[in-house]
Amino acid sequence: MTENSKKIGQRIKKLREEIGISQQDLAARLDILRPTISQMENGERKITIEELIKLSEILNTSMQYLIGLEDQPEVVLQERREKMTKPQVRISVPAKNLEKFKEILLYILGKVGSKPNIGETVIYKLLYFIDFDYYEKYEEQLIGATYIKNKYGPTPIEFKKIVEKMIKDRDIEKVKSTYFAFPQTKYLPLRRPNLSKLKANELELIDDVLCRLSEKNATEISVHSHGDVPWLTTENEKEIEYESVFYRTAPYSVREYSGDI
Repeated sequence: MTENSKKIGQRIKKLREEIGISQQDLAARLDILRPTISQMENGERKITIEELIKLSEILNTSMQYLIGLEDQPEVVLQERREKMTKPQVRISVPAKNLEKFKEILLYILGKVGSKPNIGETVIYKLLYFIDFDYYEKYEEQLIGATYIKNKYGPTPIEFKKIVEKMIKDRDIEKVKSTYFAFPQTKYLPLRRPNLSKLKANELELIDDVLCRLSEKNATEISVHSHGDVPWLTTENEKEIEYESVFYRTAPYSVREYSGDI
């Protein structure tokens, strides 16, 4: 096989290990045999376009990154309120956003994390609707995460890095399970959220999103996200702009407009 095949395989293995799924789990999601994944990662088997598309969705990356046409964005967590230089592909998470993200995720997990349908994909979409609903309603950011459009709906780029830190700090734990025979990644809270970090209107909006959407499974909530204007108006694998929430239509809009836009 070519040197490029080896590099693609190395990227697949790196991302697979970063999100903590086994070759068997990845094979099940791609509907192929486990030894085939090993061949892919070793650069011993050509990967089809269809497989690359599926891999980019499962591994939360772009197809361009897998084939070496672009760099993977670097996520940097600022644990202190300090200035940092920003290279071209660096996503810097300020301390205040990091604290919000952690407490909101803990709040979500405490409320609905034990439900059998609540895996990583559903959490991605709950965070998206919390962030974008809040921005539409109050014209300011809540978490302010960076969401990328992919086939399964909006995906927060910062999620993996923040979760890694929360696992290390014993805030949450990652659990592997299955949901209707499909591999599922769940997160369980190991402490209560610090509600002093969240305002009353923030909690109210979060509760509203959980009430409306937390009963949906991964497929249902992904399909639901595909009808939202911010997702519809964004190119595949590009960042979803917050400003697009002001063009939402029913049933997604959470704000009553009175000719102000």
